[in-house]
Amino acid sequence: MSLRVEALTGDKIAPVIADVAALRIAVFRDWPYLYEGDLAYERNYLRAYQESPGAVIVVALDGEALVGASTGLPLPEADAEFAEAFAGSEYDPAEIFYCAESVLLPAYRGQGAGHQFFDLREAHARKLGFRYSAFCGVIRPKDHPARPAQYRPLDAFWQKRGYTPLDGVVAHFAWRDLGDDADSPKPLQFWIHSL
Repeated sequence: MSLRVEALTGDKIAPVIADVAALRIAVFRDWPYLYEGDLAYERNYLRAYQESPGAVIVVALDGEALVGASTGLPLPEADAEFAEAFAGSEYDPAEIFYCAESVLLPAYRGQGAGHQFFDLREAHARKLGFRYSAFCGVIRPKDHPARPAQYRPLDAFWQKRGYTPLDGVVAHFAWRDLGDDADSPKPLQFWIHSL
């Protein structure tokens, strides 16, 4: 399988929103997100990327099929819960580019798309003059009943990319877990990297 990875900005974002929404639902059903997705919610959530002049969506394509996507935008333009996590920290949210999500279908993993996702988002952030790149990952208990026995956290990958976890900088964002009747807030640990 050969992947083509490219960064989309401006008017090029809108045409991929529906496919990115469906991909997010498919990939985030798995551990550790366990997300019971909703297409209408996803399209609304992704509207921020269409409206932000600083947004980027990096897509991974197999031919014309979207098999992966990675999103980013200035932190102050993301949902308020993410910028609020930096209250009381030494970091100014206005200096941070938020690398939001990366989703890739399992059959395409291990081919370098994860590195390309970060490379292209970080290059975009540098071009816009940001000092930092940051993202967050959900925190789940090690003894969570849905945790797969073979699960391997991505911490080593993120550290190789130069990211470090920020003590005390934790966002709380709500979504509905698989099998639940309602949304519940989840803690998400922020990681940061100087650009």
